Amino acid sequence: MEVFYKSTRGDGTLVTSSQAILKGLADDGGLFVPDHIPQLEIPLEHFADMDYRQTAYEVMRLMLTDYTDDELHACIDHAYDAKFDCEEIAPVKKVGGVHFMELFHGSTIAFKDMALSILPHLLTTAARKNEITDDIVILTATSGDTGKAALAGFADVPHTRIIVFYPKGGVSKIQELQMVTQKGENTFVVGVKGNFDDAQTGVKMMFNDSNLKQALNDNGLRFSSANSINIGRLVPQIAYYVWAYSRLVKDRTIKAGDPINFVVPTGNFGNILAGYYAKRMGIPVNKMICASNDNKVLYDFFRTGTYDRNRDFILTSSPSMDILISSNLERLIYLITGEKEVDCKAFMKELSEKGSYTITESEKELLADFYGEYASEEENAQGIKETFEQYGYVTDTHTGVANCVYRKYLKETGDQTPTVIVSTASPYKFARSVMSAIKGEQTADDFVLIGQLETLSGTPIPNAIKEIMDAKILHDTVCETGAMESVVRKYLGLEG
Repeated sequence: MEVFYKSTRGDGTLVTSSQAILKGLADDGGLFVPDHIPQLEIPLEHFADMDYRQTAYEVMRLMLTDYTDDELHACIDHAYDAKFDCEEIAPVKKVGGVHFMELFHGSTIAFKDMALSILPHLLTTAARKNEITDDIVILTATSGDTGKAALAGFADVPHTRIIVFYPKGGVSKIQELQMVTQKGENTFVVGVKGNFDDAQTGVKMMFNDSNLKQALNDNGLRFSSANSINIGRLVPQIAYYVWAYSRLVKDRTIKAGDPINFVVPTGNFGNILAGYYAKRMGIPVNKMICASNDNKVLYDFFRTGTYDRNRDFILTSSPSMDILISSNLERLIYLITGEKEVDCKAFMKELSEKGSYTITESEKELLADFYGEYASEEENAQGIKETFEQYGYVTDTHTGVANCVYRKYLKETGDQTPTVIVSTASPYKFARSVMSAIKGEQTADDFVLIGQLETLSGTPIPNAIKEIMDAKILHDTVCETGAMESVVRKYLGLEG
């Protein structure tokens, strides 16, 4: 049965998956969601015998139904290839009594590679399918990792350009260097004098600006997004939850049909939402454990039913989670309102105008699949240190938050369900924070600390780090949040 997509805020108009991927954001400002979530069509035990590419195909063919088998296989084979440093693509490792799914073995050493390695292929295929001749302009905001992964994925892809905004001073040194040294004639990186929410709001405003849209049309251009608001980002992420489940079946931790938990370090809510979609597709998930840092807007939401971004924005050692407006939560809100676009739209209007909204008690009951908790900076650092000292395993700061939250969950519930912690980045990407957690405050240069981390962890420095050690800065544009549109217009030659 074919899956179509519609806006969370719209009138029910349906588009194909390729059309939704091309647009990125619906014309009414809503996010595209499937008109139904299909069920996995093969027995769970069969996934244990598949490799990652086969697993991805079995998931994506159900969600992206207007892509042919040949098109999907081509996209998958181009995405999950030698750019990943291990054959498994996303190895699942047991550490103590919990499993870590490592999603950082791609070319930019963060989980965003899992989806952004394939999105350019899905997007260019979609353009051909829909006879689009315009050049596609990828416009995106990043809290640290999406930017580099998107830049790497789209660099020098014909008939595309990519513009990435990031919060100046709000990402790690390694994250920033990865972006500002990015090669590619079609790449453009801009630091914003503000936080991630400011950058993301500016991007959304440009997507909804009719005058800017007309200027793009007049010049043979069209916007699309590489953020997790694009359904072409979300669907590939579902695959690694199915994969993780199959690995626990394969190593006989569980039998097919047994439930597991997932713990996900969460900022924009796309990653954990993909896990929830996997549950809706048939993966037996007991709890989706949503792990927040000190910017605990999601923790408060799951505990109280009120989403409130009216609070101080805190810069932490897990910057990809430093977010107060979790855009993908809108897709979950759409589901718990009974897929009522008018109700979802009303909540999003309240968020925009007042900075908060409160769901009903009956809607809150539909969040029972989720558990929210957070870890402070101090708890995170202590957890990273203890995990290394007990098991010799080094996590990055985002995975550290998830690990801390899992310990709290265990203490509160005593739930012994086998659990997978979603490990979203290499510790090398946050070497200063990781080394400070394990060895105390560090004053050495970041690259010196990277060398020390290699010795400490016993794992080699990834190529993604080696490549930026002496790389030339190619992008040095910085702007105020109010100047984002003018910067875009200038870069695209749309001035006036």
